[in-house]
Amino acid sequence: MIGVVENALTSVPAWVAYAAVFALPFLEASLFLGFVFPGETALVIGGVLASQGRLSLPVVMGLAIVGAVTGDAVGYAVGRRFGPSLQRSRLGQMVGEERWRTTEAFIVRRGGPAVFLGRFTALLRALVPSAAGMAHLPYRTFAMWNAVGGTVWATTFVVAGYAAGESYRQIERYLGRGALALTGVVLAGLLAAHLLHRRRVRSSEPSAH
Repeated sequence: MIGVVENALTSVPAWVAYAAVFALPFLEASLFLGFVFPGETALVIGGVLASQGRLSLPVVMGLAIVGAVTGDAVGYAVGRRFGPSLQRSRLGQMVGEERWRTTEAFIVRRGGPAVFLGRFTALLRALVPSAAGMAHLPYRTFAMWNAVGGTVWATTFVVAGYAAGESYRQIERYLGRGALALTGVVLAGLLAAHLLHRRRVRSSEPSAH
């Protein structure tokens, strides 16, 4: 799938490439495309095409950011409005009840930062916006972290593609692994802090006689 998209984006007119840079990140969370195709590939290729002078770097970056942020906003609205029925749908059942439950519990525990952290792995990027809506995370909180996460994520991959040029395949692979590793480290730290907090609360409670 990634190879097909790669070949298509490098051989189409500029307006089609621009549309893909916007649409693929937009569809990751709004239609759960992230389970099939990671949107960062389109951003890296868009950056490469900009480095070749075929696309405008500011336009690619702007479309990538808007696509990422608005796509997650739609995902949040879908989860808020259709949460239970979405989980019961064929697509929701393919995701799996355990994944839904784990993602929603993570959002309930960590709130807004979970929206930012979820941006950096394909699975969480597809699930977190809808799960945030299901968990009734306040939209103002969601919107702030979504804007920050979408901007950082999109800018990182577009600039990486621009800087890498023809070596983008290697850069994309390393960035994907690095983002996954970073997210794992952060999540492990958050879990450790949560467990430590619970232990302190329990130790401060009066013993039952």
